Amino acid sequence: MGKEQHTFDIYSPPKIEFVRGEGARLYDADNREYMDCAAGIAVNCLGYGHPHMVESLKKAAEGIWHLSNLFEIPGQQKLATRLCDNTFADRVFFTNSGAEAMECAIKTARRYHFETGNPDRVNILTFEGAFHGRTIATVAAGGNEKYLEGFGPKAPGFISLPFGDHEALKAAIDETTAAILVEPVQGEGGVREVPGQCLRGLRELCDEHGILLMFDEVQTGVARSGKLFAHQWHDVEPDLMGIAKGIGGGFPLGACLAREEVAIAMGPGTHGSTYGGNPLAMAMGNAVLDVVLEDGFVESVNDKAIVFRQYLSELLDTYPDLLEDVRGSGLLLGMKAKVPNVELVAALRDQGLLVVAAGSNVIRILPPLVVNDEDMREILNRMRAGLDAYQATMAG
Repeated sequence: MGKEQHTFDIYSPPKIEFVRGEGARLYDADNREYMDCAAGIAVNCLGYGHPHMVESLKKAAEGIWHLSNLFEIPGQQKLATRLCDNTFADRVFFTNSGAEAMECAIKTARRYHFETGNPDRVNILTFEGAFHGRTIATVAAGGNEKYLEGFGPKAPGFISLPFGDHEALKAAIDETTAAILVEPVQGEGGVREVPGQCLRGLRELCDEHGILLMFDEVQTGVARSGKLFAHQWHDVEPDLMGIAKGIGGGFPLGACLAREEVAIAMGPGTHGSTYGGNPLAMAMGNAVLDVVLEDGFVESVNDKAIVFRQYLSELLDTYPDLLEDVRGSGLLLGMKAKVPNVELVAALRDQGLLVVAAGSNVIRILPPLVVNDEDMREILNRMRAGLDAYQATMAG
């Protein structure tokens, strides 16, 4: 008889127990080595066992773990200042997750219009294929019917539009529109990039109609794209942005970033979080930025991404019956499959390579940003082995 289970039966993980990690490699209870191109779904940006992260956590653990935001939190002003100094933002609200960061952004957008005399501006325009979280509001923002089913009426105030349909977007803007919300690169939706000219067009459209531009950079942020944030590739800035995942390097941490004139709408008592911005989280967020903001780090991510993408592109010619294209930005990469992506994910895992399935039948490839040349060659070798094994089953 199997071990009795007391957790919700929501996930279906493979029967692997990971016990330790080093850099871009994970090891199971049998000491089998896996190359990690999942990185906790783009969370473990500095990989496993990074010495600065480990020492920072040890030091923080010897101090105060929790105070609540009734008191000044050590590290909050330092981390907020660093984020503002390196982005469009003037203000930061800290959360525990990406969904909470997006909830804060949604509330801030609506509150801004309330405070500026337009209380009817509540609707957020979003795009098909988006993923903004699993709360009642953020799942409504994403608009995926599969995630909405069975949870009662969809939360109002979100209008999902076809991806890339500029005319539908223009037609949807009216006196009830508060903001446009977009991921510069859709991660869960199939690693689909929004072209730079489209992001700039969204900025112009928002300025024309007096509405806010919101970016979801939960997955694309903190150097994942080869820039500190993906929108920085395109010389366009939002009014609000949600981040998480990489900013904590594995510790639960998110943040909502805002321009001053927008953030000022969120006065005392309008929002809050018991755990958001706690001392341990601030220590880890600052430790991540200690590394990511070092001279040359972000540039090194982009350099590695160019090489890695070339490696992946070579596979298209070798496996034309399995793979269709390579897409993405930086080390947020995807390969569109011609066979069920979940089957390829399993075949690669059998060869000791961890990747993540995404929408549009895409395999998501998200190595830690500290991946090196040796790691990338080993990833490619294991990918070839997995694809060879899958192809053999097709032939057999």
